[in-house]
Amino acid sequence: MNRPTHTDKAPAAIGPYSQAVQAGNLLFVSGQLPIDPATGAFAGEDIASQTRQSLTNVKNILEAAGYSCADVVKTTVLLANIQDFAAMNSVYSEFFEENCPARAAFAVKDIPKGALVEIEAIACK
Repeated sequence: MNRPTHTDKAPAAIGPYSQAVQAGNLLFVSGQLPIDPATGAFAGEDIASQTRQSLTNVKNILEAAGYSCADVVKTTVLLANIQDFAAMNSVYSEFFEENCPARAAFAVKDIPKGALVEIEAIACK
């Protein structure tokens, strides 16, 4: 049985989807924009602050479901500009220091709401 996860410590879904869904021992976290759930606004205008907020949202959703960043086995990072890869990677390494998950990173034409980054994750217990 699939169980959706919701927390007020991450922005509400902006469409017909769940913040995350647990299926067995896997947790699928939907792509997280750099929206501060307290204000509804982007956490900043630069890639570092937006990456930090997106990953904070991922972390808060993981914790609401009983997982942690250490349980993440795969992430996907969408960047509006591939030139932001190094700055994103620097912040990313603050959240995943050891036994880093597998990852794909792509430059895409547009990210919802004009964000610079969107990050999704899969975790396993």
